Amino acid sequence: MGRGRWRTAGSALVRVLLVWAVSTLTMLALAGILPDFRLQSDDGDSITQIGLTAVWAAGAFGLLSALVWPVLVRALLLVPALVLGLLVFFLNGSLLLIALSLIPDGRGEVAPETAVVVAAVMSAVASATSTALAVRDDEAYRRRLYRLADRRRRRQGRTDPARGAEAPPGLLMLQLDGVGYEELRRACADGLMPTVAGLLDGSHRARSWRTDWSSQTGASQLGILHGSNFDVPAFRWYEKDTGEVMVCNRPTSAAELQRRAVGRTGDGGLLTLDGASRGNLFSGGADQLALVLSVSARRGRANRSRAGYFAYFSDPANAVRTAGSFVTEVVREIVQSLRARIRGDRPRVSRGGLYPLIRAFATVVERDVVVAAVIGDMLAGRSAVYADLVAYDEVAHHSGPRGRDTDRVLQRLDRSLALIARVAEHAPRRYRIVLLSDHGQSPGETFLGRYGLTLKDLVRAGCGLPVSRRAGRTRSGAEARAAVLAALHRPVEEGEEAHPGPGSEPVVLASGNLGLISFPGIPGRASRERIERAHPALLATLANHPGVGFLLVDGVVLGRDARAARLDVPGEAEELLAPFGPGAARAVRRTDTFPHVADVMVNSAYDPRTGTVHAFEEQIGSHGGLGGEQGHPFLMWPTELSDPGEELAGAEAVHAVLRRWLREADGPQVPLTAPVPVPVPVGEAVGEAVAVAVGDVVAAPAGEAGGAPAGPSMEETPPGDGNSGSLPSAGVPARDEIR
Repeated sequence: MGRGRWRTAGSALVRVLLVWAVSTLTMLALAGILPDFRLQSDDGDSITQIGLTAVWAAGAFGLLSALVWPVLVRALLLVPALVLGLLVFFLNGSLLLIALSLIPDGRGEVAPETAVVVAAVMSAVASATSTALAVRDDEAYRRRLYRLADRRRRRQGRTDPARGAEAPPGLLMLQLDGVGYEELRRACADGLMPTVAGLLDGSHRARSWRTDWSSQTGASQLGILHGSNFDVPAFRWYEKDTGEVMVCNRPTSAAELQRRAVGRTGDGGLLTLDGASRGNLFSGGADQLALVLSVSARRGRANRSRAGYFAYFSDPANAVRTAGSFVTEVVREIVQSLRARIRGDRPRVSRGGLYPLIRAFATVVERDVVVAAVIGDMLAGRSAVYADLVAYDEVAHHSGPRGRDTDRVLQRLDRSLALIARVAEHAPRRYRIVLLSDHGQSPGETFLGRYGLTLKDLVRAGCGLPVSRRAGRTRSGAEARAAVLAALHRPVEEGEEAHPGPGSEPVVLASGNLGLISFPGIPGRASRERIERAHPALLATLANHPGVGFLLVDGVVLGRDARAARLDVPGEAEELLAPFGPGAARAVRRTDTFPHVADVMVNSAYDPRTGTVHAFEEQIGSHGGLGGEQGHPFLMWPTELSDPGEELAGAEAVHAVLRRWLREADGPQVPLTAPVPVPVPVGEAVGEAVAVAVGDVVAAPAGEAGGAPAGPSMEETPPGDGNSGSLPSAGVPARDEIR
């Protein structure tokens, strides 16, 4: 063994002994404070004996946390992820009870409820000590990351860049779900996202791009990852040929949409060659998957996207921190909702029921697991990684796109980006970091809140059908709800809405401020004449309603006061749709060619002065149709990559740019010539790297109470607390491209 290895081993041993010593002192302090926790026999012991007992107990607890915890998590992999999160504290307390039972002569005793508290506090102190020691020895941290990455490559048969040819740069694509271009500019200018602002001030540029008419994650991400979002008219739509409703965030629908896209392009997707897909609706052809909805419905251990939970929760420190932050976020949402009610904020939607849990899942659990998986991918040296962070989008739906609630989410996202950027410096290959979003958010009071009835009520009235005296609510279609239900092993939006019954009554669906009306009794796409014969008052009722902007019916756009524009007549649609911005007519014209476009497509009214729309579901920050910032996401890239071009219209255009950037880094991507590869468990791929590298992913930011990390760790953790490393803020010029 060389001198360097002896030095490394000695340094590691010193850190282990220091963490053990601090854990021992913490246990002694807790034994003196808590009445239900003791470290001595009934007859009393000397101070020396009590100290030795604490040393024994702290060491046993640390070893159990390191050796038994991963086995427990693997055994509980079939348990729903949220249930596992709630079990974290009790499992950790159980390990402490076992550790105390191993003390000779029965000197250790603790009440079960106190054991949970003791285990959590010890874990927090041990994790903080490990982090502080790692901060003082950055070179040891760097060596540790390289060693983990080398081990990954040896297991997977990779060429070691340090001993062979230097690996070309990897491409790391991070999607900030729902963050529009203007919102990004504001967040940077206001100092909410100093890391992003620092990149824009130096190495990166950003510009906006235009979504398709369906400005939502399903359509955008399918186009970005698979190169085709043809025949995706909305977030949910009715298909007459099958009699079913397709919903982008339903696992079975996502799998079918991905299959169709692969069939149209003949290519597995953007991530086919050595790629990883994290937290997305679709796989992009990657063989490394975590929390990917299109594969979550598959059975069989190797195919479950939930395997990503194991990779993260196999480290008890991660598990307890995330569980504690989850509880904190639930409390925060309840408090913020009560404040909004007391202030009488308008617009406002219901934020009760399961929503606090869904918000906490999106802003804490999913964020932490995805960031951890990305860190593992970088340490493994993967060529292309695409990850979606959904936190902002979920909160903006219920709190609005701008305000204190969403500002705090943006700040936490920026800290996650800062951590990823710091870890990238230690990866075995250089990474080019691309940030982008799939759509923006447009504010506004809901259609129901503004006019006292839902779109379905209005359609039924126009068809002469009875309308309920009590207005119902349309379920929100936020992506995080599907992720929660998938984690709980529950189906997403099944039942009557998924399988409308036969008959002549229209099927009315909502996708943000885009509504879809289909008539199951009319085969094929219904013509305007057929609809007017069956329901003479319907189209006029809809087109002249103040909450409706325009309709699309069989190649014709209908507006108020009997205005009509044929899509096949140049200029007509452009004039009628001018208030909705450049490119609106092109987007509508493309959607009109879809085989599964609804008989009547309804876009809500849009006020260009205020940027507001009226969502047909319960969202005061919405997206899905035309109007305002929802249609203007951003693309941010390092200047060493080629310029994306002056105009990016549609998600497929973004796919082409990302594909070009991949070619610039690593040569042409290999097209798919066989079935899409079966995904493999992510736990083996990133588990060990996550256990070391994710130590500060979920460290509670300033002002945010996080749960205590678990288990006296016997390994170093990376430096930082999620706050440091941010780059200075920069002013943001008011133009289409940020330089």
